[in-house]
Amino acid sequence: MESVFIIATILYLLSCTGYLGYLFFQREPLQRMAMGLMLTGFVLHSIYLVVCGLRAGNFPVNNLHETLSVTAWAIAAVFLAFSWGYKLKILGIYAAPLISMTMVAAHHMPDTVAQDPRLFKSWWLAAHIITTFLGNAAFALGGGLGLLYLLQENAIKKKIRGFFFSRLPSLELLDTTGYACIVAGFSMITIGLITGVIYAKAVWGRFWSWDPKEVWAAITWVFYAALLHERLTVGWRGRRAAIMAMVGFGVLLFTFFGVNFLLKGHHGTFTAM
Repeated sequence: MESVFIIATILYLLSCTGYLGYLFFQREPLQRMAMGLMLTGFVLHSIYLVVCGLRAGNFPVNNLHETLSVTAWAIAAVFLAFSWGYKLKILGIYAAPLISMTMVAAHHMPDTVAQDPRLFKSWWLAAHIITTFLGNAAFALGGGLGLLYLLQENAIKKKIRGFFFSRLPSLELLDTTGYACIVAGFSMITIGLITGVIYAKAVWGRFWSWDPKEVWAAITWVFYAALLHERLTVGWRGRRAAIMAMVGFGVLLFTFFGVNFLLKGHHGTFTAM
């Protein structure tokens, strides 16, 4: 199945090239080609993950190679869903490179066998991983939309019809789509936290053990809960919401990577190399 993984990676990379071409030349066929390549890569990637899961008898997050692969798959899934729902064609210039880089990084990681396969044989773990990774992917896109918002706002304020002004959509559409990403991400990671503590009780005998990953996951949840609360109660929108979405993505990256590599805890099992 390694060949399927490589083909999916190549399709993502070609999609990335198509979106870059669309960014520079603004030709609709380039965007449609890039989306088609992304969708085809996603289908092959899904088949790859299903087969790997069936072979291993558990959800394929046995090491860093598989964890990064699932991460890229989740970003692609959320990107395709939001592209279909919001018709935001330009989002691909951010999502496609992110997916491609994650797949290339996964390709360079050793596909080692899990040290304790019993930890991975749980439906609660599968539910926890799927919901958490989809939520993280939505937050990642929300951070990217925050960046695009700031670029467009800067162009409008300076009244310069530069490179990005004609290529990016309205500030309202960027803000609305970014908010939808945060709402979707928050809903998914809330379910992810609930299923995670149930899984922890089943495997380690306790719901909460102050593991660094658990603590930072809770910090991430509180951060996005505060962001949503401020938007609903005091009207955090536009520039402030965009900046906070980018800061949130930074917190998320530390929770996902920083905790595993800089701090010790039982979640390191899922990113073993």
